[in-house]
Amino acid sequence: MPDIPVGSQIFDLAFHPTHSTVYTGLLNGKVKAFRYDEQGQHEESFVLRPSKRSCRCLDTSEDGSHLWATGKAKAIFTIDTATGTVIETRKNAHDSPVNRIKRLMPQMLGTGDDDGVIKLWDPRKSNPIRGYTHHYDFISDFLWLDDKKQLITTSGDGTLSVIDVRGKKPEPVAQSEDQEDELLSIVAIRSGSKVVVGTQTGILSVFNRSRGWGDCVDRVPGHPQSIDALCTLPSSYPSSHSTILTGSSDGLLRAVQLFPTKLLGVVADHGSFPIERIAVDLGGEGRWVGSAGHDDTLKMTDLRAIFEDEEGEEAVDESENVQASDIDPQEPDGAVVETQAPPEGTATVIEASDSDEDAQNSHSPREKKRKSKSSKNALAVRSKKARNQIDADPSFFQGL
Repeated sequence: MPDIPVGSQIFDLAFHPTHSTVYTGLLNGKVKAFRYDEQGQHEESFVLRPSKRSCRCLDTSEDGSHLWATGKAKAIFTIDTATGTVIETRKNAHDSPVNRIKRLMPQMLGTGDDDGVIKLWDPRKSNPIRGYTHHYDFISDFLWLDDKKQLITTSGDGTLSVIDVRGKKPEPVAQSEDQEDELLSIVAIRSGSKVVVGTQTGILSVFNRSRGWGDCVDRVPGHPQSIDALCTLPSSYPSSHSTILTGSSDGLLRAVQLFPTKLLGVVADHGSFPIERIAVDLGGEGRWVGSAGHDDTLKMTDLRAIFEDEEGEEAVDESENVQASDIDPQEPDGAVVETQAPPEGTATVIEASDSDEDAQNSHSPREKKRKSKSSKNALAVRSKKARNQIDADPSFFQGL
């Protein structure tokens, strides 16, 4: 599919759960919707501007009739997707700009802001159900575990936390040790038995739910820069139980197989622009994967063309796949563990301007604040915590 130009930097994207429609939240505060078809043709569905401040995050209702948008304005806007109009505004939903929003259940939303505050909402009520303040830096991502009704959060403070939404206490039921790295993205694999977290230094940290949330059990090195976005493959692919898509600051959208660790290839290339968000359409089971970076275009990549070389034949070497049912959760997983020092220094992203003139600049720097990394070798300190240590090739992803 040709790139979809949107006219401003994209902060987030969301797909309609049943229709071929994609929504984008932009730096200039606009929300743009596009319809697309199987042939890769697309057309603009609607455009609205709930706020002059940037729209950082989006999510849809279960049936796709409503779209929630929020961001630097600190308000939550409810949009009717049929008419493309704002039907409700919750002003001052947070005291700080909102960085993440996620639908947890039909009548529950979760939001997280730049100061680490998490709030649970009932869309039918004006006030939040509950608030949590155990994080002290920005909330970077959410993962919903439906079997336990738990919300997993990652934060720039270097910790992961677990919130039981059925409880009434304003504290998490679990929180990890300080991972000495910003945790930026999260996704579940192996039917939810394992959780993979993307970090600022380019490490994939693997948590095993059966072993608790205190610390990761494996770390997979290789990405040369931060891993800002993660998502899973549609379940129709045989390797989906252990293969994820990773969006990195080096501008590459990769397909990475875990257990055993293997780079399957590059799915999309954003050039020099970091990738901030990725998602697969039709509730994660569709054909198209959308990716957005600091440029002003939305890339839509056909997964079938990437993973199916010939008629019904998967491009992935299935002989190297490990079925989830064959894995003993008490046995080593075989993931590569970091033993090399990361590149010294990490770029700090500068606060973007809210002015309309700056908002039109597609090369505006990322708005979300990130902590500067010192030259201290944090991975060498943490290497003793992981299992199955082997010599890792530092050029795992180089040359692509």
